[in-house]
Amino acid sequence: MDRTALDEPTTRVTARWTASLSLANLAVFLGFFTPIQILLPLQLEHLDAAHKAGLLSWVTGVGALVAMLVNPLAGAVSDRTTSRFGRRRPWILAGALIGAAGLLCTAGQHGLAGIVAGWALAQAGLNIMLAGVTAPVADQVPLAQRAVVSGWTGISQSLGLVVGALLVTVVVSGVLPGYALTAAVTVALALPFVLFCPDAVLAPEARASFNLRTLLAGYWVSPRRYPDFGWAWLTRFLINLGNAIGTLYLLYYLTDAVHYPSPDNGVLVLTAVYTLAALLTAIPSGVVSDRTGRRKALVAVSCVVMALAALLLAAVHTWPATVLAAAVLGAGYGIYLAVDQALVTQVLPAAADRAKDLGVINIANSGPQVLAPALAAPIVAHLGGYGGLYTATALVTLLAGLLVHRIRSVA
Repeated sequence: MDRTALDEPTTRVTARWTASLSLANLAVFLGFFTPIQILLPLQLEHLDAAHKAGLLSWVTGVGALVAMLVNPLAGAVSDRTTSRFGRRRPWILAGALIGAAGLLCTAGQHGLAGIVAGWALAQAGLNIMLAGVTAPVADQVPLAQRAVVSGWTGISQSLGLVVGALLVTVVVSGVLPGYALTAAVTVALALPFVLFCPDAVLAPEARASFNLRTLLAGYWVSPRRYPDFGWAWLTRFLINLGNAIGTLYLLYYLTDAVHYPSPDNGVLVLTAVYTLAALLTAIPSGVVSDRTGRRKALVAVSCVVMALAALLLAAVHTWPATVLAAAVLGAGYGIYLAVDQALVTQVLPAAADRAKDLGVINIANSGPQVLAPALAAPIVAHLGGYGGLYTATALVTLLAGLLVHRIRSVA
């Protein structure tokens, strides 16, 4: 067995390695969030302003379904790759190029079917890339450093929101230039890790079984056999469901409930506040978690903080309250990003399937994108409007904070 590829890591990673991986993560989430938060809503509003919310639900739902299917499969292929360039780097580059092509394809569409197809291709590529950038933390980062590194890579997720918003509102304007710049930056940010960070090579004799039946079976990880993995998955699913319900209609919330005069700029301001708050909590939380070895309590605290932010949005539809809620939400999510990723890497069933199993975990990220539109649209229409929407966000998030304590093998 190739011990360098499959053993638990013991050598601390460098700041340069962490920075390169963080940039690659930034590339993925910039590619994801910039269209979802700004470009797709604008594109669909131009297509049919009267039905923009429903159309956005369809497009993001189909994209999330593609993500659910592609991510574990890409992870399984990555786990079994014996390239001399390593298991992860070839797929990070391939995913970035396919994702960029999908973004450019989406940009040129003027009908719903074309937009759905282009976004599905972008999601496929970006999820191939995501499978590659998620696994190196489990592959190469020792346990005592894992939450801090996860904090830096998690911050990149938040930065993807603000950097993407700056690119398409300040650097360029318009849907087509926005997509083009997002595609170019996605590829550029992936290159430092792909070109300069070593990736352990898997020996052919260490490669796990490689056939369609095995790959398809890999979508299922038995919660009875691996209960902690199951509870970690469910916790992440609920947190992301609450987040997806709350953020899907953010642009429309500013327009229709807060009546903010420039909702595009409002999203940018809120994203900046949210990201700054996450920056302030992610790394300190990671340091505390790594030094104490405690993960679950900090995840629970993050859930309470995020639920409080959602309740504020539910109760007070003013711009100052929305800014405050963004800061509170960012603070809670910063804690979650650092600690939960470290927790998840400790409940993976097998070293040989790290990327595949993290892909299954990532279904808990993308699955809520499918479910959220089905839940959010009727809540806004029939169950209390935006107040009901953010109350539901708070309740789902609090449930996640309760269930994380069912995990037994992690403190």
